[in-house]
Amino acid sequence: MGLAQRVYADDLTRELFGLAAELADKELRPTAATAERDGVFPRELFRTLGAAGLLGLPYPERLGGGGQPHEVYLQVVEELAGAWLTVGLGLSVHTLACFPLAVAGTAAQQQAWLPELLGGGMLGAYCLSEPQSGSDAAALRTRAVADGADYVVDGVKSWISHAGQADFYTLFARTSGEHDGPDPARGISCLHVPAETPGVSAAPAEHKMGMRASVTAQMIFQSARVPAGCLIGEEGRGFGIALAALDAGRLGIAACATGLAQAALDAAVGHARGRRQFGRRIADFQGMSFMLADMATAVEAARALYLAAARRKDAGLPYGPQAAMAKLFASDTAMRVTTDAVQVLGGYGYVEDLPAERYMREAKALQIVEGTNQVQRMVIGRALTRDTAPRQDG
Repeated sequence: MGLAQRVYADDLTRELFGLAAELADKELRPTAATAERDGVFPRELFRTLGAAGLLGLPYPERLGGGGQPHEVYLQVVEELAGAWLTVGLGLSVHTLACFPLAVAGTAAQQQAWLPELLGGGMLGAYCLSEPQSGSDAAALRTRAVADGADYVVDGVKSWISHAGQADFYTLFARTSGEHDGPDPARGISCLHVPAETPGVSAAPAEHKMGMRASVTAQMIFQSARVPAGCLIGEEGRGFGIALAALDAGRLGIAACATGLAQAALDAAVGHARGRRQFGRRIADFQGMSFMLADMATAVEAARALYLAAARRKDAGLPYGPQAAMAKLFASDTAMRVTTDAVQVLGGYGYVEDLPAERYMREAKALQIVEGTNQVQRMVIGRALTRDTAPRQDG
């Protein structure tokens, strides 16, 4: 998405978008295809983003963040994801991992940890899902047992982005109650776990359909002793923090999906303009122009939806259902637009020489992460049908 199309309120925001676009053009696009082919995690690029001030944009400046509204932060995510989804998604995951500390940590915890986390010196990961509890996150089994001045953590987390690469893990573990009890959400606590903690390790990386440069693996916690001072928020009240974090994170996924869809649209339009068949550009055939028009309309709608939800968040209004709508629509749009882009390019879209096939493989992940799109529909449906359903116009 060109700089002129971004929504900016002042010269500082314009400069921020310009910086993101420059990094996307000079640092991300030139290396994305090779790194994805070889499965190389771009750790240095995250240090570059940190040095540029892009890893903590939506958090307060007093804590080391950028002090930017979500409406601005998400457009930066979209810009980076359009250049390389692994990096855009990685920024969103890092922001998600910092969320519990930023909103529920004590002042002492925030002052001790957040400046380095938000300043780019450290990269985070978010550990909620488990092998037996993905969509049913409240049924998690990882335990943190109080033992003197520590918690002793045992369990396995699955599908963890940045596993083995992160410098800290935002971990949700059970400090009381049972995973199959009458109220499994009670008794879940949030812990800040440094990566160097003995007993914390990553399993071998998963072999994925797409986003191969983004490391995804299980995280293993085996008698890992975590100081009680690393508890974020109240003991046993961590599940509410997890859900609030996911509401914000879903907007990040929506922005990533929109960026990916925009990249696929740009590739399709460029090919349709340059490819000639039967004596004219294929873009001039009505069937092709209608397909491109539908693709462009869907991308614009996805962008409008996530920005509208971001404005609600920035205004302090409830935005959970709107975040679910944005994630649902934008990721479904990314899947549809990337598939259509492959069709527009024909045989060229099916080979690895051009990025269209990679975009299509990557889009599928966005319909799954941060709550499958079936879960998003559940969230939206429940919001609409509860007795005090909120007005959608705010």
